[in-house]
Amino acid sequence: MWSSYVSESFLNSQQHFSEDKEELFQNVLTQVAEQFSRAFKINELKSEVTNRLAMLEKRVELEGMKVVEIEKCRTDIKKLRVEMASRNNSNFLEDTKKLTPRRDVPSYPKYMLSEQTIEALKKPAFDVWLWEANEMLSCLEHMYHDLGLVTDFNINPITLKRWLLSIHDNYKNNPFHNFRHCFCVTQMMYSMICLCSLQGTITLILATDMARHGEILDSFKQKVDSFDFTDEEHATCLKMVLIKCCDISNEVRPMEVAEPWVDCLLEEYFMQSDREKTEGLPVAPFMDRERVTKPTAQIGFIKFVLIPMFESVMKVNIQDSDDNAKNMEIAQTRRNCNNVTDTWTLCVCVCVYQLFPQIEEAMVQPLRESRDRYEELKQIDDAMNEVGGLL
Repeated sequence: MWSSYVSESFLNSQQHFSEDKEELFQNVLTQVAEQFSRAFKINELKSEVTNRLAMLEKRVELEGMKVVEIEKCRTDIKKLRVEMASRNNSNFLEDTKKLTPRRDVPSYPKYMLSEQTIEALKKPAFDVWLWEANEMLSCLEHMYHDLGLVTDFNINPITLKRWLLSIHDNYKNNPFHNFRHCFCVTQMMYSMICLCSLQGTITLILATDMARHGEILDSFKQKVDSFDFTDEEHATCLKMVLIKCCDISNEVRPMEVAEPWVDCLLEEYFMQSDREKTEGLPVAPFMDRERVTKPTAQIGFIKFVLIPMFESVMKVNIQDSDDNAKNMEIAQTRRNCNNVTDTWTLCVCVCVYQLFPQIEEAMVQPLRESRDRYEELKQIDDAMNEVGGLL
């Protein structure tokens, strides 16, 4: 009996010892695994491998899309080659539509300009969104005739009509850079010519590449305080800045006219950046829909590009000199300067005179108001985002 009890106790103690030993062994293994994981960063390695696999899968997917896109481009190029081969090399139009004065003028509904429209066309506040294509074409015709370009360059009126229609027909239907944008820039140039009495002195020099903006504006600012129309370099620089002002002048116009242009431009930017992302190309920050809002896009552009440029034009000063007076053919008005109000006359009658004071009220002040409005919108957006973050 006693021996049986001792045997049973011994077996129980052996069983408990075995269980404790197994538990101790498991604990040791767990600690070793943890130490091993820390030493060799197993979890980080797993995460990195997973991320790399995901990136690789995405890259493979993009490469597959590129192949499809390349094939589509090849098809488009073939179609374009066939189309170009069917055209006359010397003309954008088909043989049956060549621009010759003897042929009938292309038929589009003619819009007769009223006196109110003619006067409105001369002002920066002109609403370009109210007009159909045929109406814009009629307005463009009027500008050419009103500035005397048709007479001065002996342009056949029918050829002018055909040329304008050809421009309209060949413009791409982009959200921003379309025929309406073309009309918008031309109308602003026309309004500046009318506003500043520059008929006959403007030669449009295309300097709209923003890569040259700083270079052109810095050169112009050096000439502002003592501008000399007899200096060819001064005159050319003024022309370059004026066309730049016209090219990016939308914010000069009233809000209801300017804001749709911002929407169109951002839409075109976002379309481009989306395509670049799809093709794995670098994306410009100002075109990325995930980073850009309307206020952030416009505040810096108005504050650091538009306002300094328009203010520079506003501050152009002309110094009194016999040569300037002779070249403007108004030296004889010196003795009557107390009775004259014309800008060109006054600039000769005083030592230094601001050439384009009209620009401050008509253009610079609207830009400042637009800047202030977008800054208020940005403050509202920031406040809403902050509240959203707290929620």
